[in-house]
Amino acid sequence: MVLLSSQQKWPTLADYFHDWALVDVETSGLRPGHDRILSLAVVTLDGHGRQTGEFSTLLNPGCDPGPVHIHGLTPARLSGAPVFEDIAPQVAALLSSRVLVAHNAQFDYDFLAHEFARVRSWVPVSRRLCTLSLNRLVAPATPDLKLGTLAAHYGVLQEQAHDARDDVRVLSGILRGSLDAAEQLGLPLPLLDCPPRQDYKPYVPKTPCAYRNPGRLETGGSLTQGMKVAITGETQVSRAELVARSVAEGLNVMTSVSGLTSVVVTNDPGAAAGKLRRAAAEGVPLVDEPTYLRLLDDVQPGQVKGTARVGASPSATRQLSEAAEPVQTPPQTASASGVPAQRTAVPVPTEGQPLAGRRVLVLGGTHDEAVAARARALALGASAAVNLSASVSDVVVLTGGDTDRRLSRIASLGLRVHDGGWLLAPTTATAPTPTESTAGNPAGTEAVLVRGAVVDLPQPDAAWTVAATWGQHAACDVDVVAFALDERERVAGDEDFVFYGAPEHPDGTVRLALEGPTEQAIIADLGCLPLEVHRIVVAAAIDGTATFSDVGAIEITAVCGIGAAPTARATLDAATTERTMILAELYRRGDGWRLRAVGQGYDHGLGDLAHGYGVDIAG
Repeated sequence: MVLLSSQQKWPTLADYFHDWALVDVETSGLRPGHDRILSLAVVTLDGHGRQTGEFSTLLNPGCDPGPVHIHGLTPARLSGAPVFEDIAPQVAALLSSRVLVAHNAQFDYDFLAHEFARVRSWVPVSRRLCTLSLNRLVAPATPDLKLGTLAAHYGVLQEQAHDARDDVRVLSGILRGSLDAAEQLGLPLPLLDCPPRQDYKPYVPKTPCAYRNPGRLETGGSLTQGMKVAITGETQVSRAELVARSVAEGLNVMTSVSGLTSVVVTNDPGAAAGKLRRAAAEGVPLVDEPTYLRLLDDVQPGQVKGTARVGASPSATRQLSEAAEPVQTPPQTASASGVPAQRTAVPVPTEGQPLAGRRVLVLGGTHDEAVAARARALALGASAAVNLSASVSDVVVLTGGDTDRRLSRIASLGLRVHDGGWLLAPTTATAPTPTESTAGNPAGTEAVLVRGAVVDLPQPDAAWTVAATWGQHAACDVDVVAFALDERERVAGDEDFVFYGAPEHPDGTVRLALEGPTEQAIIADLGCLPLEVHRIVVAAAIDGTATFSDVGAIEITAVCGIGAAPTARATLDAATTERTMILAELYRRGDGWRLRAVGQGYDHGLGDLAHGYGVDIAG
């Protein structure tokens, strides 16, 4: 389906009428809070797309500018530039009461949030729009969704990549074209709430520990680097100093107690503290502050993460990574890791590929009927869509689907519409052309996975994004989370649980990205993960009493790089009573990594799932 005319129009839908602040930043690195903004450009537009303001500047970050070969901003160019505090009021005035727009908007927003926090202020916007997320919904027929590719698609000349001023000009044209395409599809804009808060404090990960946990402190024994230490109650030495000294000695200071805690420091072992109750339940030893300070003077060397285990040959270490393929958990039994019982995901058998290259959207039907229709489409080689987009080639209307408000839009777009019987004997005479293929990929180049299917990741040392998208009609909140697991299928500590409240692993290798109201992603830097991390489980959970029957299918995509074409996608359904679902897992296989589409649901909530992997969610 080709949506664009040669001249894109500014949309007329009332829901698209906003004042906009288009933003682009160039930075010294990729981690907000650690790296700094080097250059910034802002263009403001009114609700009709007319430019109302413009500002751009270089910034002196007070640190190494990082990858000069990419952005060209040398220390000499930045030395006379203002610092962020100097221009913060002007930037705030441009952003205030407008929708912030950026390509990969969480990146730009988080960097701005940290810069404003450094000057004891906040980003004065209430909502943001990511043009990357918007184009994932639109799904234009492009090889990828990078800024330069979309610029060419929407007829915008890109003069100088990685230049904030030119990038924000290009972004203006992409926004215009994207809104025009979205209006033709009748898509709600994926506006993400980010209300300004005067008490905003950016998330700062705790200092990661470089050593493996050697286990419990033995009676009369010494502390060893990597031991997990929890401190509770009043102390003579300030808590901040105790933590700093412990971290400096290579210990891992935790904010909670679990079965993996090595020792708890307390001057009042009889206090009714939650940490002490948990320590007693887990058998964790207690020491008082004077004893702990004495032990700090003689901390024994530990084993650095990522090195071979003591007594293990390199071949033995590799064999741990070459464990057998993940197996399905039998129904009504608990897995070895203690994860709650789950139903078995049975891979859908393939029956040839008469619908290869097609993308099918199912409307109407009961939850079970829609699940069966999507499974049938997958078995015939199609991919299953969860929203109407430019990549949809066929629409299947089940009972009740004729009242779906999108049908009039579907008719105006000239899409093929079928009843449920079509999936029993699909016609193939009007197969889509390559330009009508799945967004961001030429036809046939991405793997469409059924539940249980596996694909090798072609760049195992790169950062991979596993994104989850669900229907824009969903009225309940869905949270995407990740667990970094060792060879025992357990987290090594609570920091290995990445979720909304702790969106980044301390070492930055796994993090959560909020892409839109119905899209979240887990980004894993596979090449930087410690060797003891064998698997990353990506799951989704629903808040409250709603179940996945209220949400419908969830589509996952695996992408290497920002805006790149998907390597694989899968559309997953859970049963009507289930509130938590494992979506996918990334796991080591020899020297590489694999992605497996899972789609296994639980009647239990996220707390039970997290506890099964060894997370102490009670704190």
